[in-house]
Amino acid sequence: MSEFTHLDATGAAHMVDVSAKPVTAREASAAGFVTCAPATVALLRSGDVPKGDALAVARIAGLQAAKKTPDLVPLAHPVAVHAAAVDLTVSDAGVAITATVRTADRTGVEMEALTCVAVAGLALIDMIKGVDRLAALTDVRVTAKSGGRSGDWTRD
Repeated sequence: MSEFTHLDATGAAHMVDVSAKPVTAREASAAGFVTCAPATVALLRSGDVPKGDALAVARIAGLQAAKKTPDLVPLAHPVAVHAAAVDLTVSDAGVAITATVRTADRTGVEMEALTCVAVAGLALIDMIKGVDRLAALTDVRVTAKSGGRSGDWTRD
C-alpha cells in the first residue's frame, strides 16, 4: 500500500468517499477467544452462570454490535448489515467466538465482524466476571473476507 486513503493532503484523518464504488456482495468473518477458569467452563456448560444465559446474552450483544459499528468506529462507513451470525463454542479453555457479517454495499464489513466478536466477548466477560475475575478476551482478528475490489482473502 503506497497511499493511506484515510488521510487527507494535510495528514488529517477523514472518511473515504465510496460513493463512486459499485455495490457488490461482501462478507467478512472474524474470531476471538475468551479464556475462562475450569469452574467457569463448567457453569457455562451446565447453564448455571449466576447472571443467566451468558452465551445467549453474548450472541445478542454481538449481533447488536455489528449493526452499531459506525457509531463506535469513527471512520467506519454506515453499511446495511443484511446478515450476521455469531457462534460461541465452549471448550475446556474457554469460549471461541466466531462471527460472519454479510452486505451488498460499497465497502466491506470487516470492522462489523470484528466489532461483533469483540462486543460478544465483552458481554460474555460481563456475565461471568462475578465468578471469574481472570477471564480475558484474546486473539480478536479477521479470518476471511470476500467481495469488493480486493477480492477474497483468508487468514492462513
